[in-house]
Amino acid sequence: MSRPETRHVVVLGANSFSGQDFVNLMLDDPECRITGISRSPEKSSLFSRIRQHPSAEERYEFLQIDLNTEIDRLLAFFDEQRPTHIVNFAAQSEVAPSWQHPEHWYQTNCVALARMLNHLRQQSYLERFLQVSSPEIYGTCEGIVREDAPANPSTPYAASKAAADALLDVYTRQYGFPVLKVRATNVYGPRQQLFKIIPRSVVYILGDRRIPLHGGGHAVKSYIHIRDVSRGERDILLRGEIGQTYHLSPDKGVAVRDVVATIAELMERRFEDVTEVVDERPGQDAAYVIDSTRARDAFGWSPEITLSEGLAEVIAWVKEHRDEIEQQPLNYIHRA
Repeated sequence: MSRPETRHVVVLGANSFSGQDFVNLMLDDPECRITGISRSPEKSSLFSRIRQHPSAEERYEFLQIDLNTEIDRLLAFFDEQRPTHIVNFAAQSEVAPSWQHPEHWYQTNCVALARMLNHLRQQSYLERFLQVSSPEIYGTCEGIVREDAPANPSTPYAASKAAADALLDVYTRQYGFPVLKVRATNVYGPRQQLFKIIPRSVVYILGDRRIPLHGGGHAVKSYIHIRDVSRGERDILLRGEIGQTYHLSPDKGVAVRDVVATIAELMERRFEDVTEVVDERPGQDAAYVIDSTRARDAFGWSPEITLSEGLAEVIAWVKEHRDEIEQQPLNYIHRA
């Protein structure tokens, strides 16, 4: 007999790449009942593994709610259902487009969040609120960047996330609001949005198209598999110290061009034949390398899936679903 549910976890942004994997992992816990909320309809199995979980039908509910236009409906749902845990993946999260309409990034990442926080801090049911932040708030991350490093954002997106984090800190200090924050580096894996560099590289190689490398691909990223990040987020949500921020990152960074070169090698193609150099993006930070000692010491967490293993998973996913993927747009489509 399964144990009774003791936690109601609401996942905002459950349709996102990171949100869907986190929900799938949390469904392994019979003590959790989960409600996923996103502004878009539920994703198909191509981009979400939630409904593939054997417990999804029994312990997962999905609601389509827009944080910006239906915030009253969301707050009423909170008060009716009284969730014990909330995880906030919901955000305008792309970097380059944030230069065109920065007000859209601030509306979702700050204004809607402020309305939600001010309501929740007056209620008694919430035990923990996990905010999915971003290491982009630090700007270029070089050397040893720990959780107390000062914010130095380079883009409107990063500035909006830094502002959100500052607001959360204010509510924790003033009202004891039960905030935890997580900043994970460059997440990847099967079912990721196709405009991201790793799945897009696989699609381009299969279609004999050259992969554009911004600035030659010399920017250093810290790629980490989505399941490793979801495991860390689960640990932080359930076991983290209220008010703390935790980093999730691999042991070292790697240049974008080297990641693409590994993909090409795994697909038995020459790097020079599948790439081309294009101009660098505005505000592109030179490196994202952060220190995750705090999470490793607190939870015994560490990445388990190597980059080569994870890239092979993405290649296999794209090949398996190639016909369906070829019908999908490869570019980011902005929604206000």
